[in-house]
Amino acid sequence: MSRLAVNKTYKLYVNGAFPRSESGRVVSVSDPKGNVIARVAHASRKDLRDAVKAAIGAQASWAARTGYNRGQILYRIAEVLEDRAETFVGALKTLGHSQRSATNETQAAIDRLVWYAGWCDKFSQFSGNVNPVSGPFFNISAPEPTGVVGLLAPGVHPLLGMVSRLAPALVPGNTTVAVTPTDHATVAIDFAEVVHASDVPAGVINILTGDHEELAPWLARHAGVNAIDLSGADRELRRVAGELASATVMRVIPGPPAEDKVDWLAAAHQSPYIIEKFTETKTVWHPKGQ
Repeated sequence: MSRLAVNKTYKLYVNGAFPRSESGRVVSVSDPKGNVIARVAHASRKDLRDAVKAAIGAQASWAARTGYNRGQILYRIAEVLEDRAETFVGALKTLGHSQRSATNETQAAIDRLVWYAGWCDKFSQFSGNVNPVSGPFFNISAPEPTGVVGLLAPGVHPLLGMVSRLAPALVPGNTTVAVTPTDHATVAIDFAEVVHASDVPAGVINILTGDHEELAPWLARHAGVNAIDLSGADRELRRVAGELASATVMRVIPGPPAEDKVDWLAAAHQSPYIIEKFTETKTVWHPKGQ
């Protein structure tokens, strides 16, 4: 029996929903042979503002959850991704990855989510400390979330690169706005569907598909964004975004430059010290005996 194919519509992921770009812009995604495989939403500045607003609204409640609960949710993302592993292998192959490369990237993304999930209820003990001081005081330092984190997601490895920067930002209680290049947008939105099915509260993870060069300057100067991760940006864009971020004293997390051949499978991209980059340290003094 013949039937019509149901072509997928790739939209943005903002505040737990899948809106089209307010601009109405759409861009084609092609395979390495030049064949159009999908048309995806092309995010605008207004979409970026909406995503930041959603992240701001969700940050306090996400940070207020226990580390154990955040770990459960990250683990749930890994579970759903595991169930849809073949979908991601196929999507990566369509974009030019070999079977082996696509399989390795998908499996590594699942494992990395599980690894970071395990740190959610342990990181405060790792990074916090009771400091030795002279006097009748307790001096305690503890990590706190930075707030809203903007991510320029790597494009060459759209699944593992995204997970490698998104997961450590979520561990301590940050919310995120990720911008992924349109030429790898299909995998990013497939991942957004996994997030949507994984008990992640609306606004905690927002994923926009668009041009880094267009959106990064506005993300870097947005007063509601507390930190920006530039892992997916080239050196010139990193310079521009870094200068703009200084106007609001936004934390700039360089990450590996986009044009470098980054091995996202490497153990260096799976570390509690990466989580630490997305935190602030709060120190409290308290008199002894009271």
